[in-house]
Amino acid sequence: MHQSVAYLAAAGCLVAVAGIVVAVVVTRRARTRPAGHARPADPFRDRDADALRGDPRRLSPGDIVEVRGTSYMVRGSLLLKEGSWTWSEHLLDDAGGGQLWLSVEEDPDLALVFWTTDPALTLTPGARTIDLDGHRYTSKESGHALFSGTGTTGLDPSGAMRYHDYRGPGTLRLSFEAYGNASWEVARGDLLHRSEVMIYPQAGPGKVS
Repeated sequence: MHQSVAYLAAAGCLVAVAGIVVAVVVTRRARTRPAGHARPADPFRDRDADALRGDPRRLSPGDIVEVRGTSYMVRGSLLLKEGSWTWSEHLLDDAGGGQLWLSVEEDPDLALVFWTTDPALTLTPGARTIDLDGHRYTSKESGHALFSGTGTTGLDPSGAMRYHDYRGPGTLRLSFEAYGNASWEVARGDLLHRSEVMIYPQAGPGKVS
């Protein structure tokens, strides 16, 4: 009888110890299990303060864009597509009649680049690096894309284009683009922070004010 009691007591201890071991293992696994990677938050979601600055991804002709305190009107917009990748470029008019371009791309973070075309430059792309005005630009990417336009861009409503982009020090950028059979156009770019850009959508056909 005493042996049976001792046997039962020992068995109970073994069960208890096993339960503790299992609990420790489960707890350790729970602590060491890698956390799932959260998807990047949309910087222009409605509940975000940046939503008050407007969403550059929704720009279209007629909208007003304020860049570093200067206002521009969107004269025309291009949607470009290379495989599954898309980005947009917007032709901007300033009050003095000047024209600039704003490119909007998610790579994967939102990238806004302010471009000024420089017809005086006779550079051609292809070299790994290009030296210009004391800065060295390094080739980043090149390719071909299809485009479609809305508003007034000075281009056909749709077609094909070539591009070659270079990255300089800091926020400096250099780009070469050729639409259709045209020759290369060179543009100097400056990467913007989204706090430097304010969007004022304008009401119009198919748009919500």
